[in-house]
Amino acid sequence: MSGTHDHVILVHGLWMRALAMGALGRRLRAAGYDVGTFDYASVGHGPGPASERLRERMARLDGRVHLVGHSLGGLVALETLREVEAHDGRVVCLGSPLRGSATARRLGAWPIGRVLVGRSLALLLEGVPAWHGRIPVGVVAGSAPYGLGQLMGPFGEANDGTVAIAETRLDGISDHVVVPSTHTGLIYNDTVARQAAHFLAHGQFAKD
Repeated sequence: MSGTHDHVILVHGLWMRALAMGALGRRLRAAGYDVGTFDYASVGHGPGPASERLRERMARLDGRVHLVGHSLGGLVALETLREVEAHDGRVVCLGSPLRGSATARRLGAWPIGRVLVGRSLALLLEGVPAWHGRIPVGVVAGSAPYGLGQLMGPFGEANDGTVAIAETRLDGISDHVVVPSTHTGLIYNDTVARQAAHFLAHGQFAKD
């Protein structure tokens, strides 16, 4: 069970809106967290304005504030907190291509693909630098290889259908766990929700 004033903000991924995080939100509320969602225009506005708004949102909350981001949302979460020192919350990234996305690279090779990904393309291509922040970061990766990325060509390595497991590993994170889930399925998976809640409470995933 979480602390009384522990907040969790859920950050959705590319082409999604906050409503998509509803099932995960319900599970984390059942674990004792005060859960809210953060909505942003992933294509039209991109991660820069989103991170600024998210920092403002977090500053208005009392108590510990945790972030749980799916895919691009995990990148937005880390960019939001990279320069933040006075923070005692935790971050969980679900299927986030922290080291850059081969799927985004393939999409970006086509004009229509660049339009579809919009202002989030650069972050998805490059990923984020190694994590040196004091905030603990946990990553949940999926291993069921069915999804959009398979349509763009073979991965040649373990993946969740959109993001390779290797793309979710980043130097400096606190913990990493792999679950049998597709990329989109991560936000609906009960095991993922339980692992996320465990990391937010303990700073590490359950090793069961």
